[in-house]
Amino acid sequence: MTAIAAVPVNALSRAVAAQREELHATAARVIDSGWFVLGPETEAFEQEFAASLGVGHCVGVGNGTDALEVALVAVGVSAASTVATVANAGMYATSAILKIGAKPLFVDVDAQDLLMTAASLRAAVEGHPGPVAAVVVTHLFGQLADVAPLLALCRSIGAALIEDCAQAAGARRDGRLAGSLATIGTYSFYPTKNLAALGDGGAVVTDDPGLADRVRRLRQYGWDRKYHAVTAGGRNTRLDEIQAAVLRLRLPQLAADNAVRRSIVARYAASVPAGRRFVLSALDESFSAHLAVLSTPARAADRAHLESAGVATDVHYPIPDHRQPALALSDPPSLPVTEAAAEQVLTLPCFPQLRDDEIERVCAALRTMP
Repeated sequence: MTAIAAVPVNALSRAVAAQREELHATAARVIDSGWFVLGPETEAFEQEFAASLGVGHCVGVGNGTDALEVALVAVGVSAASTVATVANAGMYATSAILKIGAKPLFVDVDAQDLLMTAASLRAAVEGHPGPVAAVVVTHLFGQLADVAPLLALCRSIGAALIEDCAQAAGARRDGRLAGSLATIGTYSFYPTKNLAALGDGGAVVTDDPGLADRVRRLRQYGWDRKYHAVTAGGRNTRLDEIQAAVLRLRLPQLAADNAVRRSIVARYAASVPAGRRFVLSALDESFSAHLAVLSTPARAADRAHLESAGVATDVHYPIPDHRQPALALSDPPSLPVTEAAAEQVLTLPCFPQLRDDEIERVCAALRTMP
């Protein structure tokens, strides 16, 4: 008897199979052009993505972490700076902060949606003895954080606010999309993202032309023209032409894919038994449904139950940043909500190519949790 394959958390091969001919033609177009870096595909994607977000500028870079680093430098963060961020988002913003030589100030999150709030940011800032140069707010799991009060607080303390939109492509509230809610935003186009390349890729988005020009210089050695470096802190981080072309192909499908993702999470949420819940603030367009994350006080047992029912799972993220060995903090801050959540979050399968029978298998496994 042939065993039934487990329902995967994600299956990138299915997305590729669904667009096989178009992807091959897209790659062939770029290969035949003989232009592979900072060419017409990147320029066109930058224009199209900026227009889709309703912002003036998009600057393609090598990956999402580079986008965070370049954005931080562009708003004036230096090795002497402190940057506030959450500790429950996989070290991505923290890595960018540390790469610059700046110091992270970790902020606890809301117990319901695990997002930074103005209240939690204010508590962290008031407990910090020095100035805060910038704040990175992560739209975790695809949920839009409440940016307006965060932006007001940042303006009152003279800090730049950066949206980390890596998991929230296409999420919108009141007609405005992730990346258009603060002064500057960053994206990752890693292959598992809602808007996904076939490798690494990222972008910085902004409505500020001065910031956009600074980011363009920073992504390529600080040049304002070839071999003429005018901006300190420049590096080499560029979105290549094939990835830009793939992103152009996939951008028009983003909204429909996100709707499918939300419908999957809605079915799961309707099946979850008492004592567990899904981490989400709303099941509307403010949620891109990048991940379907269950919060459970019995993670090990529930994970074993799901996997025995043929449902693969993952954990995003098991170790908070302030507890990571690489930081080796002698006196880590107390972040009780973050620390509790790290013991309870469990990621279930969620991607647009999931079959109906697979979704139902997950729902049935949820309904039969002990």
